[in-house]
Amino acid sequence: MSEPDAAKTATPVAESPYEALDRVAHAGFARAVSGLSPSVLAEAWMDWAVHLATSPGKQLKLAEQALRNAQAVWSAGLGLYQSETDPAPDRRFASEHWQKYPFNVMSQAHRLSWQWWQDAVTGVHGTTPEHENLLAFVTGLASDSLAPSNFPATNPDVIAATLEERGRNLLRGAQNLSEDVLRRMGAEPDGPHPFEVGHNLAITPGKVVLRNDLIELIQYAPTTPTVRPEPILIVPAWIMKYYILDLSAQNSLVRFLVAQGYTVFMISWKNPDAGDRAFGMDDYRRLGVMAALEAAQAITKAQKLHAVGYCLGGTLLSIAAAAMGRDGDDRLASVTLLAAQVDFTEAGPLRLFINDSEVTLIEDMMAETGYLSSDQMAGAFALLRARDLIWAPAIRDYLLGQRGQAFDLMAWNADATRMPARMHSEYLRQLFLNNDLAEGHYHVGDRAIAVSDIRTPIFAVGTEDDHVAPWKSVYKLHLFANSDVTFVLTSGGHNAGIVSEPGRENRHFRIADHRADAAYRDPGDWLAETEPADGSWWTAFAAWLDAHSGDAVEPPPLGARSGRFVALCDAPGSYVRQK
Repeated sequence: MSEPDAAKTATPVAESPYEALDRVAHAGFARAVSGLSPSVLAEAWMDWAVHLATSPGKQLKLAEQALRNAQAVWSAGLGLYQSETDPAPDRRFASEHWQKYPFNVMSQAHRLSWQWWQDAVTGVHGTTPEHENLLAFVTGLASDSLAPSNFPATNPDVIAATLEERGRNLLRGAQNLSEDVLRRMGAEPDGPHPFEVGHNLAITPGKVVLRNDLIELIQYAPTTPTVRPEPILIVPAWIMKYYILDLSAQNSLVRFLVAQGYTVFMISWKNPDAGDRAFGMDDYRRLGVMAALEAAQAITKAQKLHAVGYCLGGTLLSIAAAAMGRDGDDRLASVTLLAAQVDFTEAGPLRLFINDSEVTLIEDMMAETGYLSSDQMAGAFALLRARDLIWAPAIRDYLLGQRGQAFDLMAWNADATRMPARMHSEYLRQLFLNNDLAEGHYHVGDRAIAVSDIRTPIFAVGTEDDHVAPWKSVYKLHLFANSDVTFVLTSGGHNAGIVSEPGRENRHFRIADHRADAAYRDPGDWLAETEPADGSWWTAFAAWLDAHSGDAVEPPPLGARSGRFVALCDAPGSYVRQK
């Protein structure tokens, strides 16, 4: 069941002069507010303020808490210890310098103030929970921006370093800041790059066997004398470059799977530009998943294959697999979803900002350029963990004059991509905002699809500290699947939890099977009843794949001998190098 390779083109709609004027004005406004709709926050604030104004009990409670906090800070200044109000440990203030006066008072005042604001914007009778969560997130960001650790005059670690080095740390910090500003303006840093694609990143040997307007498909060379008859097709997210799953030699999931005796194919997405603005979600399904599936089957002559999707790639794979199930296409031997969601009602902090006003503003911003820039995407994700991804690096690089040690995952994280305007609009509206896939309203062709039409075994992975796809949101797959599900919960975050190679210390995971006809288990019950195991989930995944694969056969050729799928060039190809 092949599908056409030509990209779907949107029929242009005539635009009146008035609409054109509005579009230009909206785009300018969107740039001025960095793509964040003021009405989202204003609506939340008004809801909270009105209900707080009519809640005298809550006001008295906050006043009492403020007095207790003031007493605690005053007592700390006098050298007294107040156990009832002593905040939890905070690694921003962990050094011995922060334990001395007056910095111990500053740190305690900041933490108590942060908690007071969290209490002030939550638990207000009548306020919408979504608005409370948004205000808690925003006030947390605002409070963190004013932390005494962020300023050289109130950070004792910076003061000590400045005295010891006679200000050289601040000079190095100024140089680091200058380098970073130039890099954001497009300048290349001086000196050799510690990590480069094709040199020490994405170096698993292979060939590009398909190239179209959206993807290059890489087939990796075998390292075992025989392979399983079912190849593996990996669908990564297009929000970042594909090689998150083929980083360095020691932590490449691709290399690991090849070593287990599998023929592995990986999609490498094009980095779209203004000319690709009309590509939509269905183009990514057709030119991505379905075209790659056809190529993998043609090369290997396999009847079935294992499909693996990561993050947004997992959501796209769910859509493709559901459409295949609906249409009676049984070419999938299994489906694996890594930190991927099919229901977006609990999609983490990003969900707080998504409403019709915000999506419309993003669409206005993309209408001018044809895409969402990589800087805008990276900035949104950095806000989710501002302490670790914004303030801590700023203190280290610009105030202490140090540079964090480069590592492969950080290099990959900096290699962001753009989003075509149409695709990103459809993703935000249909999946994130309207939750169409989970609610049965998402159409492929002229008919709706349902995740329950996926009848192949499913292997799903969530990560404990995921801010992008919280594990309980990933776990909700159990509510929709109509097949056997093996669910894994692994230590780590959205990226580091997936890139968790065997041999890494301090790693653990939980794994449990759920039969299609078994009763549903609440995620809290699942967690309590599933014991953790030390090590990497990769080995459990390999064992699961083995149990769902046939007997080993001779490896297929690298690319077809002739025709559409002949080898075009060596991996990692050209699309991954696009800036």
